[in-house]
Amino acid sequence: MLRVSDGPDKGQTFVLDASTPQRMLAGTSASCQICLTDPSVSRRHAAFDMIDRRLRLADLGSSNGTFVNGIGIVEVFLDGGEFVRMGQTTFHVQMKEAESAATISDRTTFGRVVGASDEMRRLYPLCEKLAQSDVPVLIEGETGCGKEVLAESLHELGPRASGPFIVFDCMAAPPSLLESALFGHEKGAYTGAVTSRAGVFEQAHRGTLLIDEIGDLDISLQPKLLRALQRSEVQRIGGTKVTKVDVRVLAATRRNLDEEVQAGRFRDDLYFRLNVARIELPPLRRRRGDVRLLAQTFWDTLGGKGRPIPAELLARLEAYAWPGNVRELYNTIARHLALGELAGDQIGDGLRRTALAEDEERGAQAGDFIDEVVAKALPLPEARQEIMEEFERRYLEHALELHGGNVTRAAAAAGIARRYFHLLRARHAKPGT
Repeated sequence: MLRVSDGPDKGQTFVLDASTPQRMLAGTSASCQICLTDPSVSRRHAAFDMIDRRLRLADLGSSNGTFVNGIGIVEVFLDGGEFVRMGQTTFHVQMKEAESAATISDRTTFGRVVGASDEMRRLYPLCEKLAQSDVPVLIEGETGCGKEVLAESLHELGPRASGPFIVFDCMAAPPSLLESALFGHEKGAYTGAVTSRAGVFEQAHRGTLLIDEIGDLDISLQPKLLRALQRSEVQRIGGTKVTKVDVRVLAATRRNLDEEVQAGRFRDDLYFRLNVARIELPPLRRRRGDVRLLAQTFWDTLGGKGRPIPAELLARLEAYAWPGNVRELYNTIARHLALGELAGDQIGDGLRRTALAEDEERGAQAGDFIDEVVAKALPLPEARQEIMEEFERRYLEHALELHGGNVTRAAAAAGIARRYFHLLRARHAKPGT
């Protein structure tokens, strides 16, 4: 229990237990579960969560800092009895026995999302409920932690699964082209508009639209996006017709949108429109035990099934902090399966060079190409990049061949989102194809 013992909100009490699906944010933003009126507290000041029946407190880069018994902290575990100060507000931490044991999901996956850690299993019941609803969901998390995969899973396990799943990346095009990508344009609307084109809202009709990296959307486009969300209608650039759309909107961001709102870079009305429900995906370094599970999953789907992951490699994978999260782990497994000892030390000081056995046929094919690259006497970074690009090209070709050219099934078997699969294909496509 967190009891406010001093400050404008004195007397309020907040209860946390191990069944709380994600961190409880404390601050003055309406998106915080512990919402305070103290003007000296930041919009998103700190976060509380339960780990093995212990309360963890982390400062979220607040302007005034977070203090436990008068000592400034970045992150700390609390045992009860402490006084936590944020701005002019003081909490008294009181531990009490739960009346019943907290329950969390016993599943280890949610659609395409894989994770058996308590941090992930606490999220699954929330994800199940949100999959069946039609409300906007804001998915927050660091780069590479699986936001797009979660969004696609929410779509595939919900009532709109038979409809399209469209991804709009706010960082994928210059601002001058984003409006057209969002809302579409009519022929002749601007120089180069030689044909009419539907925007992503029309493309996602009766399905789901994921707006990725919403925190990077140009401020000039935010009112137009808000209008489309409020009215469920769009108007193409250069057109007069208003088109009604039936779209479930999900948004993902690596940014702290409360800070973006405070800095004037993101509209608060758009933020509240998108933040009807919120999921905060934990970084891989906090997902205890999931590195082993994910490594085995990627190992099997990338061609290593039937061969165990070398124990030494697995131990080093579990010892590493994974700043690039799940995406970095996936790429690391792919490198080791493709290149063996030539994969090198790609995951920092936590891992060193490790040799893995290869299939004779694949090893011979890879070896021929590797020999050619080595013979060029390129600098190591350039040689490594050339080998990785060839591996990706061959892997994509093989995955598509195995699944009869079906991109959806190939991407699922590869353990990556369809959009990422398409991006890789486009990157490795030969000119004119």
